[in-house]
Amino acid sequence: MYTVKKYQSADVQRWNNFVAQAKNATFLHDRSFMEYHSDRFTDYSLLVYKGEKLVALLPANADGNDLYSHQGLTYGGVLLSRKQKLQDVIAITQEILKYAQQQGFTSLYLKQLPTFYAVMPSDEFEYIAQLLSASCYRVDTASVIDYRNTLSIQSNRMEGVKKAERAGLVIKEEVGFDNFWNEILVPNLKQKHQSQPTHTLEEIKKLQASFPENIRQFNVYHNNTIVGGATIFEAKTTAHVQYISAGENKQELGTLDFLFYELIEQTFAHKNYFDFGISNEEGGTKLNSGLSYWKECFGARTHVHKFYKVAVQNHSLLKDVLI
Repeated sequence: MYTVKKYQSADVQRWNNFVAQAKNATFLHDRSFMEYHSDRFTDYSLLVYKGEKLVALLPANADGNDLYSHQGLTYGGVLLSRKQKLQDVIAITQEILKYAQQQGFTSLYLKQLPTFYAVMPSDEFEYIAQLLSASCYRVDTASVIDYRNTLSIQSNRMEGVKKAERAGLVIKEEVGFDNFWNEILVPNLKQKHQSQPTHTLEEIKKLQASFPENIRQFNVYHNNTIVGGATIFEAKTTAHVQYISAGENKQELGTLDFLFYELIEQTFAHKNYFDFGISNEEGGTKLNSGLSYWKECFGARTHVHKFYKVAVQNHSLLKDVLI
């Protein structure tokens, strides 16, 4: 017998312990990460039990009649223990949808975890989605290097590396974020896109203090002046580029080619994957071709990140699936 319960603050240790052992979770699902922006969302995360045993989590927030796989996270979906089999996941999904309907929700929106973040195969929902007549309403494309099957970095990127070496550029991993945020990232986003980073300087500092091994900052210097940098979120399987930015002389100096050559070939070569992130805009309907091409020149290729909408009343469609 399965039961679904809404997350309460008293569940924090139980939640975090499950995330640490789940087959398809990362440190982004830890409550210490999720709650840095708790004022922006109405949390409606769920815990699923089989008897007394916790078997699944759904990081989620509510917005009107809709339940969302948490909108403050890059990815989510139903988080599962390594022992859950397909028929278990079908039952778990059915119970989540039943519960959501009972609570007055009409739709569940899920941002699936890209497969390369999972420590074990975790594509159960890809099967369940079609049983539920779920609609895949958005697909983003992530540029990813698979370290088990790599391509050579193209010569045009290596030319940038040589420029940087001739110019005497230096890469430093730093605990602080002030230089990168204040001198490079924020000014660039404001000037080029009239936007701000997802995380404020204070937020990224707070998160790094909670996850010092997972959130890392690499800066590039020319004559002791910062000229570029990257913020990396390091999960179990994957190093993900959260932020990347460089000064106006980046082409002349080869700033980013130099930095990413080092990150890919040395710093994170022990991971399974290096994730440059997406190059999509306008809800996945447009591709920044220049950015995508630059990433692919390092040997990255495409993984998809799918978004689903499910009518919660469709839980009944799972009733007779098992034979």
